[in-house]
Amino acid sequence: MRVDDDFGTLLERHRREIRVHCYRMSGSFEEAEDLTQEAFLRAWKGRGGFEGRASVRTWLYRIATNVCLDALARRPRRVLPDELGAAADPAGIPAALDVPWLGPIPDAELDPAAPDDTGAAVVERETIELAFLAAIQHLPPRQRAALVLRDVLDWSAKDTAAVLETSVASANSALQRARETLRARLPARRAEWASAGATTAEEAELLRRFIAAYEAGDPNAVAELLREDARAVMPPYSLWFDSRERIVAALRTSMDARSPYFTGWFRMVAVRANRQPAVATWVRRPGESGFRRFGISVLTVEHGLVTAVAAFETASFAPYGLPETLSE
Repeated sequence: MRVDDDFGTLLERHRREIRVHCYRMSGSFEEAEDLTQEAFLRAWKGRGGFEGRASVRTWLYRIATNVCLDALARRPRRVLPDELGAAADPAGIPAALDVPWLGPIPDAELDPAAPDDTGAAVVERETIELAFLAAIQHLPPRQRAALVLRDVLDWSAKDTAAVLETSVASANSALQRARETLRARLPARRAEWASAGATTAEEAELLRRFIAAYEAGDPNAVAELLREDARAVMPPYSLWFDSRERIVAALRTSMDARSPYFTGWFRMVAVRANRQPAVATWVRRPGESGFRRFGISVLTVEHGLVTAVAAFETASFAPYGLPETLSE
């Protein structure tokens, strides 16, 4: 095998974890794919200058971080609908907004692809959950990078400063400001959440009931699974709800076949995204003969109840290994 082939193979062993890094930085799985590709292209072009003073993994993280910083400098931060305005009562069909939305990542992308993946550690929930991703989007890009490198990847202050091309004092200052912003923006109960890497028995039962309620078109059954102050967001729509009452009121309209706003009939399967329980949904609209992709909904579950639902209608099913359509 040629030296270039060996080097290419070595790079590929780190692709998955670099993609997760780019996802944290960007907040979009699709964009992370493009950023990872750009980072690997830069690495390949610069392979002659790699002198081995750091590991290939560290070198790749440095390249990827700078690729992300370049990209973040050109676009607004990614958001969820509850950051754009006040909660609303359900009324008619909401309009989709063309803004950079935060998106989910399937759990299958968060683990090493193989047991011998060099340096690829299992990603903990606290560093990949939607609440964390939404919070760090509020950080300026260099603060975001400092926080991810130091608090997520456990890099030293010296190595972080080298990536950011600044002094150790400046890198530490960026980290402290980032931590202060996160303390203000993360949910108060977040520290109580379990760091489970797989769906618990309690979550599995909750998901079973959640799926059954939606497939039956039964808003009352959904209501039994929601905490009173549950929140629901539905990118790319700006409309969002801040209570069980408002969520269920919207479902009564969208699940009623007699309503002019009837969405259709659902089929769902349980998946996982962002280390959280989730469901993939297909819909059969009136007049159609089959079910087509509707979206990925990521659930936040606390003490046996759903406290938040983020329904991503534009999420691709391909990363979850699911088909776009289902037959009757």
